[in-house]
Amino acid sequence: MDAIERDWYRRRASSITPVAHFFGILSIILLLVWLLHYRGGLSLDSDNPYRILNVHIFLMFFGFIFFAGQGLGTFIVYGIQWFFGFVTFWLPRPGATRARLAPWHVCFGRALLYFAICTAETGLMQLFTILKLANSNEGRLINFTGLAILIFGISVDLVIAISRYY
Repeated sequence: MDAIERDWYRRRASSITPVAHFFGILSIILLLVWLLHYRGGLSLDSDNPYRILNVHIFLMFFGFIFFAGQGLGTFIVYGIQWFFGFVTFWLPRPGATRARLAPWHVCFGRALLYFAICTAETGLMQLFTILKLANSNEGRLINFTGLAILIFGISVDLVIAISRYY
């Protein structure tokens, strides 16, 4: 691949990165509006079990999906990905071994991000159904939050896929 093609892919990946950031931050804002305004807030030390569940919902998105999406391709977030990465990329190995395993590393990282997004979408849908929020503002907020989370994941994946070419 020549320098012109690499520059084209770099520009494409760079133009999608702000979209990923926007939808990631939008997802956090929508999730916080939903949890604070409609679900009674967040608290680890509460007599209300729903407020404790709200902490779980927020931290699973913020800590698992958002941070993993931001760091995907930069460092390994997960324990098994950490051990595998340590053995493969940190310890002295021939360069051919690293080059041969790098596509698998990227593939499994992308798959983990989508598994986490599917889990978040399923959890939002479950709460939407259990709370019977079909025709309410809270229901629409949950739908837009789910859509923002999905678009965040897709845009992160596009940046990863396009950046692989330079």
